Amino acid sequence: MSATNLWEDDVLDLIFTNVDAPNMGDAAGLQASAGDGTLTIALHTGNTIDDTSTVQTQAVAAYTGYTNQTVVRTTAGWTVGSGSATNDAIITFGLSSSGPETETDVSLGGFAGVMQIFSTLDADLIVNSGVTPEFAISALAISLD
Repeated sequence: MSATNLWEDDVLDLIFTNVDAPNMGDAAGLQASAGDGTLTIALHTGNTIDDTSTVQTQAVAAYTGYTNQTVVRTTAGWTVGSGSATNDAIITFGLSSSGPETETDVSLGGFAGVMQIFSTLDADLIVNSGVTPEFAISALAISLD
């Protein structure tokens, strides 16, 4: 069984832009959070992230200067459409003063560092001293496939 494109976009809107996902249960559907909040974006080393992971600290990047980044759950932070959500601004991680370190995965988490979405990067990212990893605008595309 598959979800419709409309429902995929509705769920992505709920997760990424804090907009109600209508028509589930009743016309009001699944309600947005009282406050927008943020999503935490983390880079990870090794292909060790899997669906049994529950925290973003598993194999998290450890180069000197690294910090997780947050993006607001609004239309200012994300664009949703055609079955995916993409970042509306550059997501920049800390400048490395060590290395090399290889980042292979990315995760998104919500409240209290609980991991909710993860993926292997399309290509490994080698972080050497002097490198500032980032996702360009629209480069981080998340789908529910």
